[in-house]
Amino acid sequence: MLIKDEIVQETCFDTALYDAMVVGAGIAGEESALKLADMGYKVLLIEKEASIGGKMILLSKVFPTLDCAACITTPKVSETARHPNITLHTLTEAESIVRNADNQFSVVLKKKPRYVIENDCTGCQECEKVCPVITSDQFQFNLVARKAVYIPFTIANPRVALVDIENCMQCGACEKACPSSAIDFSQEEETLNATAKSVVVATGFKLFDPISIERYGYGRYKNVITSMQMERQLAPTRPFNNILRPSDGKMPDKIAYIFCTGSRDHTVGNPICSQVCCMYSTKQAQLLMGALPMADVSLYYINIRAFGKGYNEFYLQAKDMGAKYVKGKIASIREKENGNLILRYEDIITGTVTESEHDLVVLSVGLLANPEITKVFKNEKLETDPLNYILQPDLLSNPALTSIEGVFVAGTSTAPMDIPDTIMSAGAAASETSSYLKRLL
Repeated sequence: MLIKDEIVQETCFDTALYDAMVVGAGIAGEESALKLADMGYKVLLIEKEASIGGKMILLSKVFPTLDCAACITTPKVSETARHPNITLHTLTEAESIVRNADNQFSVVLKKKPRYVIENDCTGCQECEKVCPVITSDQFQFNLVARKAVYIPFTIANPRVALVDIENCMQCGACEKACPSSAIDFSQEEETLNATAKSVVVATGFKLFDPISIERYGYGRYKNVITSMQMERQLAPTRPFNNILRPSDGKMPDKIAYIFCTGSRDHTVGNPICSQVCCMYSTKQAQLLMGALPMADVSLYYINIRAFGKGYNEFYLQAKDMGAKYVKGKIASIREKENGNLILRYEDIITGTVTESEHDLVVLSVGLLANPEITKVFKNEKLETDPLNYILQPDLLSNPALTSIEGVFVAGTSTAPMDIPDTIMSAGAAASETSSYLKRLL
């Protein structure tokens, strides 16, 4: 294995002072960072993943307009990465945030190594071609495999390879193949230090893991998948060239959606509606009926929550296209020898218990809070609500405020919301941050 004589690593920056640090580079974090940067403020933007863009960059289209999600997100991602007032760090998490004597925030960051020199990597993917290790691709939600050295996905930004060191054999093949000699196995985790006058929390949400609902058979039945796995099959950067069911690669003829998987369910600890599941399932149903014109799509729901502008019309449009909406609660799923699935459910309209057969079942998983950031604040407490979302003390007048002065919140860190509401929330956070910074002068 070849090791470089000179290690090119980013040095710690003890004296750097930023007007704002934005934690999370999804659509909310990007929007807040860009608005603040356009006002002339110096912004430090950190993201724990290898690419910015959050979950929206992985989507197919957005509802109710069916605009391409990547077409909307990619220009925003590029603008964020190239803005002169934004300092971006990927693979980076905040370890501690402490208010200092100057009423500013002293920040300690941990930056994981890529084992690739970012400034030297051209994104040519020659390293991927020669890597002998194959492992599951988390960005395709384990539908396909990837190499141990890889670029996360086609439109990743920065488009720089990274090494999955846990699965890497360190055989040196990627080093020999790299035309710019960018592979560097000697990189180590870095500790970075900075000071920020304010903080914007935009850490987003977690997706519910349906493996905890045993009656649905997720993890046991190959043809029970999540809505994000279906989303990836519908996206332009999809793993396959068509819609395929995992067990045998067959194009499905009868597809079922189960709404409220992990939402409105006290038994899994999430009693609230996730707000987006009805509509993203309806969007996927429309796209599936376009991709598979002969397929039947059935959607099992409790209540339809089509509350936004154009949402109810979008729902009615799906019904007119042939989507079958069944008001019923799924009791159990069992698998047949051919991989098809039998759904047993209560038809709420007729009051009868019924069974139906499908060859692919999609679980419309809900959104959960992502409260890890609260542990980072050491000498002040970032309060959360009973569901572990960031508490908004003045929800009606100043929704971006938190329990800590100078710390603001954006997007789904506060509650489940759709993309338009997330963008508005991010704008509010940027506005409140700007007002706070002006008061400090």
